[in-house]
Amino acid sequence: MNIRPIRTEEDHAAALKEIERLWGAPVGTPEGDKLDVLTTLVEAYENAHWPIKVLDPIDTIKAHMEATGRSRAELIDILGSRSRASEVMARKRALTINMIRGLASEWHLPAEVLISSYRVKGVTRTKQRKKNAAKGQRRRTLAA
Repeated sequence: MNIRPIRTEEDHAAALKEIERLWGAPVGTPEGDKLDVLTTLVEAYENAHWPIKVLDPIDTIKAHMEATGRSRAELIDILGSRSRASEVMARKRALTINMIRGLASEWHLPAEVLISSYRVKGVTRTKQRKKNAAKGQRRRTLAA
């Protein structure tokens, strides 16, 4: 088995050509072993030279809509209302578990991607709690 590291685009092209030639080789044979090693080397080279950007949940939804031709109306049906969909897509409201379930079941988006954290613009939850607590305190003062 004559296998070398993949360091250049020429090495990469040659490895892909050899993988194509070996494709379908039975596991456990010398050809199958060579195929296994070459695919591992090609994957490592490609990950190092052309990493795939991981999208956050909102970018994933946008990319899915563009790729599949889904409309904003279809998104509204899943998220519940026009204002809610607008807030989510503008990153002013976080996806809820029910929204994630709907997107996963209706559009077959991976829930693992949709539950990952992402930045939501505007007031943080801690600030919102303090704000709500202050409103409650004012109401109690006015009622007294």
